[in-house]
This record gives sequence, C-alpha cells and structure tokens, in this order.
Amino acid sequence: MLKSRPAAEPRLVGVALAGALALAMLVLGVVALLGEWHLGADSAVYRAGALTLLKGEPLYTREALTTLPPWVLLPFTYTPAAAPLFLPLAIVPAGLTWGVVGALSVVCLSVVISVVARACGAPITRWWVLPLATAGALALEPVWKTIFLGQINLILMALIVLDALVLSARGSRWAGVLIGISAAIKLTPLIFVPHLLFTGRWKDALRALGTFVVLEAVMFAVIPGDAFRFWTESATDPSRVGSVHWIFNQSLNGLVNRASELAPWSLTVAIAVAAVLAVPAVWLVVRLHRRGDPVGALLVTAFYGLSVSPVSWSHHWVWTVPLLVLLVLRRSWVPAAGVVVLFASGVIMFVPNGGDTEFGWGPGWSLIGNGYVLAAAIAITGLAVRELRRGSAQVAAVAAK
Repeated sequence: MLKSRPAAEPRLVGVALAGALALAMLVLGVVALLGEWHLGADSAVYRAGALTLLKGEPLYTREALTTLPPWVLLPFTYTPAAAPLFLPLAIVPAGLTWGVVGALSVVCLSVVISVVARACGAPITRWWVLPLATAGALALEPVWKTIFLGQINLILMALIVLDALVLSARGSRWAGVLIGISAAIKLTPLIFVPHLLFTGRWKDALRALGTFVVLEAVMFAVIPGDAFRFWTESATDPSRVGSVHWIFNQSLNGLVNRASELAPWSLTVAIAVAAVLAVPAVWLVVRLHRRGDPVGALLVTAFYGLSVSPVSWSHHWVWTVPLLVLLVLRRSWVPAAGVVVLFASGVIMFVPNGGDTEFGWGPGWSLIGNGYVLAAAIAITGLAVRELRRGSAQVAAVAAK
C-alpha cells in the first residue's frame, strides 16, 4: 500500500523550484560578469556608496563617486544610513553585484507571494503555484525593470510585508523594526509608520520610527558632514533623482508637473490633491483592517504612498504583485485582468516621452501616460465609495429588521 506524501512535501518542492529561479538569476549574473555586460546601474550605485563610506570620501557631491564603474554616472540618492547597510555588497565583485541583488530580489518576490497568500487565508500548498506565480510576476513592468536596473524595490517590499503581516500580526517585539530599516534606506517606506498608527499598532509604529531615527542619528556621528548635507540639501533636491516630469515618474507630482509644464506651483497642487486623497485612503485603511483584511489595508497604504511621493518611478510599483495575489485569491477576475493589462503590457513605455515631449501629449496620451497613478487614485476613491455604500446597506438592513 502506497503511503501518502506528507503535506509539507509539495510546498518544499515549490520552494525549491522558486529557489531555482533565484539561482538562475545568479547564474545569469555570472554570465553578465564574464561577458562584461553593463547591467544593474542602481546596484552599482549601492556598492559604490558602501565603498565610498569605507574610503571616507563624500557621498553627496555633484560629481560621480570615484568608486562607480566608468559606465555609471548616477548620484547616490539614498540616506546616509543606507551606505553601511549596503556594506555586504562591498565584498561582491563589481560585475557580479547585479546578479546578487537580482537573485535576492527573486527570493523576496517569492516570499511576498507566499506571505500575502497566507495572510489572505489561502496558504500555498500545491508545488507548482509558488514557482509559477514568481515566474509570472517577472512579466510585470515594475518587476522586470527593478531586476534589470538592479533596484532594491522587491527587497524593501518583502521587509515591509514580513513586518506588517507576520511580525506585527504575531505581536512580536521586533514588529516595526524592518519597516524602520526600510525607511532608513529609502525614505518612502516611512508611509507605513502612520499605517501602523492608524491600524492601532502604536508600539510597532514607535519601534519603526525609533529604528529609523537611531540609524540616521548614528550616521551624524560617523559622517556628520555628509549626514548634514543630505538632510539640508540632497533630500530636497529633485535634480539628483532626475526630471520630475518624465513619464516614468508615476506620482501625482509627476502628473501635475507634466500637465503644468513645470509650473512653480506644481508641487503645491500635488500636495493639495494628496491631502484630499488622504481622506478616503485613511478611512479605507482603518475600515479594512478592522474588518480583518490586513492585506487590503496594507495595499491601500502602499498605493497611496506611491501616488503622493514626489517621485515614484514606474519600477517602484512592484506592489502590483501582492495586489494580484489578493485579487486572484478573491476571484476578482476583472480587476485582476485590468492590473495585468496595465502593468504587464508596459503601455507607458510606448507613450512619446523625453525632453519636453510630455508637455504636448493632449488628453489621449495624458490618460495613458499617467496610467499608474490615475489607476491608483481611482481605485482608492472607488473602493471608499463602495465601502460607504456597503455600510449604508448594512445599516438599512439592520433597521428594516
């Protein structure tokens, strides 16, 4: 009589296959190293930041860092605390950095899919689901572009998801720390500190904020000049991150700057719109969390954060991955198909852009060229309206009894 396989065995096979995807990414990185391919400009910047810290040279200059490879001319735009957190990359050969960051990103992609599925009450048990979902997610424009550039968006998302959906859910004393570390690398994850507050996890929020503050404060002792320069100059200098009106800045600020042709009041208008959008977003986060939908609440915060950040490059929109997991598990096929069409097609890449091209779009191109941020704003507003109607219907039903 044949014995049935242990329930854990299919999951282990799936994890192993997903790991094989990450290994394949690392192998591709070795091929890139041997072939001297110029891939992963952003991962080269991370490594250069760590090496610059070790050499005692300034991080925030108008000139390219001396530790950068000659084919990369990007500035170090991350916080002072990011430089020591990138130190493990300093021991990686320059040409292999892209492969290492890419392999870790694929691992984090699988982690996010698995954690979100479990948080939705549908843990992955079939061996083929995790590797297939991970491979499928690579087709989304924010995901493949993140890997191509050697960006850390998937890594940061995994830290936030693990913190908010695992550590915080279990009441861990470490809850909030991973969000604080993420924010200490890239400021945008700070949006998840108020998320923790609004969802009643004030201790986790304090730990997140405390972790961020401590890590940045330490750098004032280690590199005081650079730390002061970052917080007084570089952090608010848009020229260090690129043209804010470029199509790939899919934020409200980018949208308004494109529409106004870089009018000096653009940021003020973007902030005003963000403040209005905050009302349905915060209400929705609180309502979803109280209803036992922590994934939905987290996604509202994530997409609101992407919308209101002054700069949200298209590769920052990797949060479409957990969104798709949520929609598929809830069999919301039409919204899921819409997300796939928008983010897998890479439609914004085919819109005329560059230089002053965005200023002459007209209504048609403007609708497509602002697709990511418009979709997020419409979704947040639409979901809030739906929840209001649902609440009114429930009140009416109770009153009718």
